[in-house]
Amino acid sequence: MPQTKEVESLIWKKWIEHRDNEACDELIRLYLPLVDYHVQRISVGLPRNVNKEDLKSHALIGLYDALEKFDYSRELKFDTYASFRIRGSIIDGLRQEDWLPRSLRERTKKVETTTEKLEQTYGRYVTAKEVADQLELTEDEVLQVMSESFVANLLSIDEKTSDSNRDETFKSTLIDKSTLNPEEQLVKKNTHEELVRIIESLNDKEQLVISLFYFEELTLTEIGQIMGLSTSRISQIHSKALFRLKQVFTKGKALK
Repeated sequence: MPQTKEVESLIWKKWIEHRDNEACDELIRLYLPLVDYHVQRISVGLPRNVNKEDLKSHALIGLYDALEKFDYSRELKFDTYASFRIRGSIIDGLRQEDWLPRSLRERTKKVETTTEKLEQTYGRYVTAKEVADQLELTEDEVLQVMSESFVANLLSIDEKTSDSNRDETFKSTLIDKSTLNPEEQLVKKNTHEELVRIIESLNDKEQLVISLFYFEELTLTEIGQIMGLSTSRISQIHSKALFRLKQVFTKGKALK
């Protein structure tokens, strides 16, 4: 039975003032759908060997961390605060476990290298099928590789950098994006315009999936229910659109 605002406030009061274990358990149950939501979203592009229960364990650690550190008196929305903690905890867990197999890293590199060569040859963005034909793979295999490796470069900003001479984290090396130099502003503008052009070139289904997934933050299952398609079909549409969009981001990074 859904909790009323009054009951929820009482639970929060017991937790904040007394660190009551029962109140903590109740809050965790209350926000468990938030955990499931982020596990579902992050698991979309991960290899099949990654256990969702492991992701859920990391997410629950993030949720508990959010409960411990949340300042209820500031009247901020807990869902938003907890989402950052949950996602960060999942990503940190994946990074520490080195979840991406070496074979997948090698296949990803091969696909990216082939994609870059074909782009230079044709002078345009290429399709997953063109890359697949060059590598003697199926289009679905290429899409699967790129989808599974999509979060491969996610890092915790608290992780130490590889610079052995300086004891600092990635957080301390982040650049203030509000002070872009003229060259960076031009690259950003061109990348944005190119991204808009690519999105507009996607077919209606691909545009709808991208919009619902990245802007409305629906899961693939929810999108499938809206569009009357299976989750696997939505995943295929998402992967195909993502392959094209990823080329824009890769080009943007290379120009920096």
